[in-house]
Amino acid sequence: MNRRYLVVLAVVAAILAAMTLSNIRNAPWTSSAARSVEQRGPLSDAERANIEIFERVSPSVVQVAAQSAANPLSEESEGGGSSGTGFVWDNDGHVVTNNHVVQEASVLAIRFASGEVARAELVGTAPNYDLAVLRIRSARTLPPPVAIGSSSDLKVGQFAFAIGNPFGLDQSMSSGIISALKRRLPTSTGREIANVIQTDTAINPGNSGGPLLDSAGRLIGVTTAILSPSGSNAGIGFAVPVDIVNRVVPELIRNGRVPTPGIGIVAASEAVATRLGTEGVIVVRTAPGSPADRAGIRGVDLASGNLGDVITAADGKPVHRLSDLTDQLEQIGAGKKVKISLKRGSETRDVDVDIVDIGRTQ
Repeated sequence: MNRRYLVVLAVVAAILAAMTLSNIRNAPWTSSAARSVEQRGPLSDAERANIEIFERVSPSVVQVAAQSAANPLSEESEGGGSSGTGFVWDNDGHVVTNNHVVQEASVLAIRFASGEVARAELVGTAPNYDLAVLRIRSARTLPPPVAIGSSSDLKVGQFAFAIGNPFGLDQSMSSGIISALKRRLPTSTGREIANVIQTDTAINPGNSGGPLLDSAGRLIGVTTAILSPSGSNAGIGFAVPVDIVNRVVPELIRNGRVPTPGIGIVAASEAVATRLGTEGVIVVRTAPGSPADRAGIRGVDLASGNLGDVITAADGKPVHRLSDLTDQLEQIGAGKKVKISLKRGSETRDVDVDIVDIGRTQ
């Protein structure tokens, strides 16, 4: 093949390539015009329900910013411990959030969904339940309170929705199901919250204090914690049940604090009871002059090492661990009596014990 033939072949190839490129540019499927919008069908029933929940509840969900001398607000802290979520509780401007969001705060501010910012003051805290109530000092208009539901009839598997400010990203909604009920959640005070709701609804730092809702848009819990090695959502979140919230919040509004019902005992840990093969709450000692002391409840004999009394029931309800006892005392309330079932050696007996507010004496 001679050189002249190769040159002709190259020229022909170039012409064909140019013609092909021109045809591609002029083809209908390479048009630079905007494509027509495909008409979508109607939203599904589930989508419409989700949208309705968000549009109805989200205006009542607020961002809570807490400033302290040790942790001033900054851009970096917006998604951390100084920023959380809250929601409007009533028409008097009370906002519910988590205690750990506002603890040690010197200045509190609320940002509404509209973007309006208002100062707030602390009304009261309940560290035993990780709950706090704020009051909005001034706002042009208040969103409606979030509707209250019930946590006593919740079922594992039913839908759950969270609206909040994860990582400072306001007005975020996530959905999932109720994964488990009757969880126990330790608090910073050393006590446990009983009957806690577990959900796989995405909850992240910044969601703390926000509402957990059912499919009717009613409050069923206050998101409070996550279980995650990374600190971000891992599908295990917890919420304080609304039945506790609905009991605690009015008390905080009235008195700024919640009584800590007790009978004045020091109990052995659950691990100790398990090692000893004992079912119930082992009384280590009673506080001098306490209701338990006056009722004759006996602690461990330190001289011999023999067990004293083991609490096995309260008002007829079985007590397997300390949280069972404290939960029952909280339901009965300070200022009333409780029938305590005791086991001492091979004997069992019942005693009536006064319930007092042990928080007053601490």
